[in-house]
Order: sequence, then C-alpha cells, then structure tokens
Amino acid sequence: MSFLRRLGSVLARALRPSGGAPVSSSARVTGVDSPGRSGLTATRAVQPPSARGLTIAYAPMRDGDADAGEIVWTWVPYEENDGRGKDRPVLVIAQQDAEHVYAVRLTSTPHQGSRDFVPLGAGEWDPQRRPSWVDIEQLYSVHVRGLRREASALPHDRFAVVAAALRQRYGWRISAR
Repeated sequence: MSFLRRLGSVLARALRPSGGAPVSSSARVTGVDSPGRSGLTATRAVQPPSARGLTIAYAPMRDGDADAGEIVWTWVPYEENDGRGKDRPVLVIAQQDAEHVYAVRLTSTPHQGSRDFVPLGAGEWDPQRRPSWVDIEQLYSVHVRGLRREASALPHDRFAVVAAALRQRYGWRISAR
C-alpha cells in the first residue's frame, strides 16, 4: 500500500464521526475509507417516497446532528452507481428514520433554466463562495455516521424555495415550524 493511500486511510478513520455526530472539519477526505462511501453507512440514491411518505421540514440546530435545513458533507455516488463518487455537500430535507436523513445534492455547475435544479446562490458550504444549485431530481438516504461535517444552515427563505420545488415535483408536504 502506498504512503499516500495509507495516509488517506488514517485521515479518513481519524475524521470518521463517532456516535453519529459529524466531525466539524474542513479537511478533505477522499480515500477509500471516506465516511458514507461503503457498507451500512453508505450514502445511497433512493426512489422518492410517495406524496404522503415524506414531510419536508426546516429545523436546523448547530448540534452536530444532521437536521433539515442544514448543508452537510458526505460521499455521494455518481449516477452510474459503479462505485465511483465524490465528497460533496448535500441539503438535508427531512428525517428518514433514527439513523438516516433524506438529502438532495448541491453542485457548483451552473444549471440556469433547468427544472431539475434550484438556484441557491453562494454560502458558507463552499469555501470559494461559488453559486450553488440543488439537484431535486435525485434523492439520497444519508446515514448519520456517513457524514463528514456540518457545513452550515441554509437561510429559511432559500430552504422554502427548495421545499416548494420539491412539493411541486413530488407532492410532499411542507411542515409549518
């Protein structure tokens, strides 16, 4: 095993959350052992639940847990689902169960005019402050131990725009705070 691969593996283990709380670190983890990449804690693309199967909520709390309305980082598989993927920010939209949250991925690639992408603007989740878009076409199930770090809470007005687009597309309810 090369020195760099061993170093990546050691860093990934050191940054892996314990007890379900994400690690607040800006270090980039790209090794094979990246949280959320494989096993029971892997981030997975999932089929969207029925209209009655999900309620979107805004409830961010800076407590280390992934709450709806927060942008967190995890490893996200590529569409081809061939084992490749990328460490990236995702927006948590709802609690799935005790160990998982539903999330949609962010991208800095411009998608003006696409009905599958909602513009977010720039924010703390991107160190370079590039404008971001939320991909509402694909939903992810993110295990709480598959999170690498809590990046920021999305302002409520921007979350409301994303929630409205998801409601229009899937029929999901939006919880009033």
